Order: sequence, then C-alpha cells, then structure tokens
Amino acid sequence: MYRLDNRFADRPFAVTIVGCGGTGGFAAESICRLLPQQAKLVLIDLDRVEERNLTRQCFYREDLGKFKSEVLAQRLARKFDRLIGYSTLPVRMAEIPTPGLIIGCVDNGPARQDIHALIRSGRYSYPGPSLWWVDAGNGDDFGQVLIGNSETIAACTPEQDVYHSLPLPTIQRPDLLNQAPRGRDCAAIAEEQGPTINLAMAALLVEVVHRLIAGTCSWVQLYLDLKAGTLTSVPATPASIKSIWGQKREKGGKP
Repeated sequence: MYRLDNRFADRPFAVTIVGCGGTGGFAAESICRLLPQQAKLVLIDLDRVEERNLTRQCFYREDLGKFKSEVLAQRLARKFDRLIGYSTLPVRMAEIPTPGLIIGCVDNGPARQDIHALIRSGRYSYPGPSLWWVDAGNGDDFGQVLIGNSETIAACTPEQDVYHSLPLPTIQRPDLLNQAPRGRDCAAIAEEQGPTINLAMAALLVEVVHRLIAGTCSWVQLYLDLKAGTLTSVPATPASIKSIWGQKREKGGKP
C-alpha cells in the first residue's frame, strides 16, 4: 500500500482552512482538537455571517455581521486556549504558512484557481512540495475530497511506498475550475442541499487531515454519496495516477 509523505509533521507546521462556511466551519473545530500544540491553525474567509447562515452553519445570532473567519478564530482560541490565525482577505492576497496543509472549502472555480496559482507560484517549496492541498466540494447530497500538491507528472512517482507528490485537485478534476460562483456562499442554495451534507464532508476532511499528519493516508480521492449511502475511495497507486493524467490528456490538457 502506498501512503502520502508526512515529513511536514516532523517540524512545526500549519493547517490553513480556506472557506469557513458550511463544511469549513464544522471542520475547523474538529481539526483544532486533533492538532498538536506546536501546529498552527489559520482560517481564511472574507464573508460575514448572515441571517441565512444560522440554520446551516456553525454561527449564532450574536455573530451576525461579523467576519466568519474572525468569529471562528476567536471562539476556538478561547475554547482550546491556543492562538488561531485568521484573514479576511481573498486567498490570493493572504500569506499561507508552510509547511503543512491547505484545506479548500470553497464552492467556485475562481477561488480554486487562486489556490492553484498560489501553490504553483513556487513560494511554498523547501525544495520539493511542502504544502498538500486537500480540496472539498459538494452538491446537494454528494461530495468529493481530492488531495494533491503538484502540476508536474514527473514528480508524481512514488519512492518505494511513499508518494511525495500527487496531481493538484484542479488537475485531477479540471471541471471544478468551471464552477460558477454561487453568490456570497453555499447558504444561498440551502434549499437545494441536504441538512447533513456539510457535516458529512467535514468528517471526511478531518479524517484525511488526521491520516496525513500521522502518515497513514493512502488516498488521492474520496467520493461520498448520501443518497446511495456509499463512500468510494481512490487509492494513490501508479495505476490510478496514470489514469488521472490520461483523463487530463483526453480532455485536451497538458500534463
């Protein structure tokens, strides 16, 4: 079985969550619980809490009008007695601490493109990829988690049983870049989403983060279907990675 490189956890590292709405907000507290004290947690979201968020996201009436990232950071800092960083800037303008993980909980192509551009800029290399991108997205009763850090096919070759690099989520699923913004946040389509999809996706994210830190994560993709009651994993293997690059070429992309 192949596993993903967790050398980032050998020294102080950071987990940055981009998007603190439905999935990101629920995941933030659980991730905060499992992180060692020397790890940083940073929350990025430029949206403010609205009335419509109160029934589907982890906010309360006293939070109305405040920045989501700021509210969550202050709440978690008090609850767990640790410093939590936050930013109300777009991710393309934020400073991402490394090494570690960037957790994408955004619902549109432009935001994912910003994360892609940030990673490919080369600012986050030690040398070698030092920032795993875990991207979560969902529909009304289904969703996926994708894990990657490289846009170079030559880098995505395991050393013995360890993958140091996997294709970026936006390479694995380039269709996600075409997803149009839905407005301010996912709450705008609350009537289209099931009441538990964000909680379920948050649980998957936390499990992935736990395994990445522990060095036991062996997945490149996870697919959840609440209607069918199924969870499908795609293991990181030479065959699955070759298939991902092959699908990209078939759609006209350049590996």
